[in-house]
Amino acid sequence: MSYAIDGRSRHGARRMARSLLMLPFMMFFGVTLVAASYVAYVLWPRWPAPLVSPDAPSVPIVVGGVAFNLPPAAIRRPVQRRPGTQERVDLIFVWPSLTPPLTGTEAEPHADPESEKAAPLERIFVTIAGSEGAPPPLERMKTIYARYLGQDQKPAPGGLVMLSFRKDTPYQGEDLLYAPDMPERFLLRCTTSIGPTPGICLHERRVGNADITVRFPRAWLDDWRGVAAGIDRLIGKIQR
Repeated sequence: MSYAIDGRSRHGARRMARSLLMLPFMMFFGVTLVAASYVAYVLWPRWPAPLVSPDAPSVPIVVGGVAFNLPPAAIRRPVQRRPGTQERVDLIFVWPSLTPPLTGTEAEPHADPESEKAAPLERIFVTIAGSEGAPPPLERMKTIYARYLGQDQKPAPGGLVMLSFRKDTPYQGEDLLYAPDMPERFLLRCTTSIGPTPGICLHERRVGNADITVRFPRAWLDDWRGVAAGIDRLIGKIQR
């Protein structure tokens, strides 16, 4: 009887030892299988996303409690091309027609190819997001920007007022520009051109509890009145 018990014990010990030896191989096999599955998923060929027609019906979207009607082809992120309430929507339009690009991306604009070669930066970018209690742009200029601005005005196109932000401030390297008779309508922060990188201007407009941020090339300031009128048209267009 003792011999039988000892035999079973030794057999059980050998089986446990084999199991312990197999455990690292099983773990390695599992990790390899997961890695191979991920690589196959990433590299597996997929059909390209369908084109979005510039004439597709506008999508009703609510941001910050404000209703907008946005053309799907102008919405840059496909996940945002759905009706309902969203925290943020990113858009792009061809300038000065204010029409959406062909696919909602900058790479395939809805415009004549020859004109695209001549004017590759004719784009206006728009972001709509909830204000989340932030002060409106004009109040921000008076209470925040004013603390970081230099005192000397610089030459600016067409009667605009331009002040530069001081060095060692959160806005160093940028200029503040505004129309003295209507700063609430045309107030900008603009970067300067650095090498081949063109300067960009940022304009913010508060509509209800939604902030509309517009970005465009600084070179357009030579016709800033036309830009201001175009922004007014665009905002009115997406609020219908």
